[in-house]
Order: sequence, then structure tokens, then C-alpha cells
Amino acid sequence: MGSSARKKKEKKKDFQKTKLKVGKTKAKPDNFTDTSFKSKSITVNQQSLTTNAPSSSSQFSHYLSLASSSKSDTQRRDALSYLTTQLASKPVNTPMPLPTAIILPKLLPLILDGSASVRTQLLKFLRLLPDADVADRAESALLYIRAGMTHLAAEIRSDALAVLEWLLEVADDDVVACPGGWVKTLKSFMSMMGWAVSNTTSKWTAASKASFGKSGKSFPKQLLVLAQFLKAGLVEVQDDFSVKAVRTSWPMANSQNFMIPTSSNAFAHLNLFGSSRDEEGEMYIDREDRQRVFEKNFLAAVNTGVEIAKKEGGEAGRAATVLAKVLKEGMADYSAVDDTQ
Repeated sequence: MGSSARKKKEKKKDFQKTKLKVGKTKAKPDNFTDTSFKSKSITVNQQSLTTNAPSSSSQFSHYLSLASSSKSDTQRRDALSYLTTQLASKPVNTPMPLPTAIILPKLLPLILDGSASVRTQLLKFLRLLPDADVADRAESALLYIRAGMTHLAAEIRSDALAVLEWLLEVADDDVVACPGGWVKTLKSFMSMMGWAVSNTTSKWTAASKASFGKSGKSFPKQLLVLAQFLKAGLVEVQDDFSVKAVRTSWPMANSQNFMIPTSSNAFAHLNLFGSSRDEEGEMYIDREDRQRVFEKNFLAAVNTGVEIAKKEGGEAGRAATVLAKVLKEGMADYSAVDDTQ
């Protein structure tokens, strides 16, 4: 009987209503969060109370600074995207927000940036710059391009080639004629492609294409850009007028050679006031000088490399055929000169 009475008493507890004392609040749950606090003030760093909106040039300068100095990959990419949009939407024949001479020195180091998205966005921005302004900065651009061509990362080498390809499209004459533009760039190609010439023997040798990791996929691209570079330096540009036109226009033939120079430093190749240059840093204005240096230092190695690439076949073989055609056109009229006499 005692057990039955206890069970009835426990069932009765389930239906009993709890009596609450007057003035006592309900117990708070265990996961309760107190949100009753109030903030007296909010402090924002670097507040601007000006009522005037910043000008487009100041905004351009701000994003240019972010693109060149920010430590965040995303911020550099977004800043470059803003700069690209500003130039793309600029009306025709309107001046640049900032001179190209200020923009390029800040952005050229991004050729070596570790983020692929930043390098891709940089190339999009560079393609919007005026060609005439870029030509005067070809020497500075080649410094970072050559550093990218010999970089340990295959992606940076590939993107540096893309920048060089763009530079050859807009300023090919300045690329091959600026100080160091011919010999130093060719040496960078030889090092990148494994076509280095040994110093001890006359045989073609040295590093293989595997020395830079996954270069096999980008090797055809390297051949094509090298062909474009050699075409700019070795292949003679056909003038607009033919030989017949020259005879009929005498004595005004080649009158453009006697006009006032349009370049900013037309006599830079004379190096009148600069420090002495060696063979690598020299300016090779004339096509004949470039042919002479190329035949002396690079022709044998390039010819051997082209023959090996042709035997590989596929995309590399087709690119090697293009390069061989450029070599044939560029060196067809060259006659070796004996420098020892």
C-alpha cells in the first residue's frame, strides 16, 4: 500500500501549479546574454568633416598608393581594378588623371607580385596606357620584365613574358634600342629557355629546360615571344614608299631622316654625359649593330635550340618554325665582320 500511495503522490505533482511570489522575476535561462548596455559615444579614426567630395585625381592617387603599397593581395587587386575602370571609362582625348611617368614607377614592381590575380589585373591596366608615354619608359619596364623572366616561379615567368609581349606591341623600337634592351634581354631569354652557352667550350650546352621547373608547358610561348623580339630587332622594316617612288621623288627621298627628331632624347645613344657602358648596357640603335652582336654571341645557341625544338614536334615545333623564319629574314643580308683587324 505504501508503494501505491507514493506513486499517486508523484503523479499528483505533475498537475500542481507552481505558486509565484509577488515581485519575483522569472528565472533566466542558462544561455541568456545581457544586451541592456548602452554606449555613450562611438569613436571613428580618421574622420573627415569636409563637405566637398575628393577630386578624381586625388581618388586616383589614393588607389594608386593602395595598389603599390598595400600588404593585402585583395586590396592591391581591387585598387588596380578601380584604376583600370577609371582609365577605360575616360573620354577620348582627355588627359590622364596622373602622368604616366608617375604611374609606371609605382606599378612596375607588381610584375613580380606573388599574387596571380594582381599580375593579371596589372596587365589589363598597362594595356590602357598611351603608347607614346610607355615608349619613354621602356628601359625601366625591362628591368622588372627581365627579373620576372628569370624568376624561380613559373607563373611569374609566364606573366613577365606577357608584359614583354605587350611592350613589344606598343614600343618595339624602344625595347630593342634602349640601354641594355638588346643584349641583356637576349641573355634573359637564353637563361630562361636553357640555351646558355658554356664559357669553357664552344659547344651549345648548359641548363636544360627543366632547370626552371614546369617550363615545358610555357616553352612554345617563350619561342613565340623570342621570335617577336628578334623580329623587332633584326628584321628590316619596309618603308611606305617603294624604290620607284624614291626615284620619282628625288631629291626629296628619305626626307624623314633630316627632320627634327620627335623623341625626347634623340642623341641618348651617343652617351655624351653618362657613365661609360659595357657591351651589355650599350644602346644598339642600328639594325646592323644588333645583327653583329647577335651573330657573335647568340646565333649559334639559338640555331641549335631551334633545331632541337623542331624535333620535339607539336606546339613547340610549330613555334620553333616561326622563330626559324624570323632568323632567316633577319640575318639573310648580314655579312660577318672581322673585329680583330
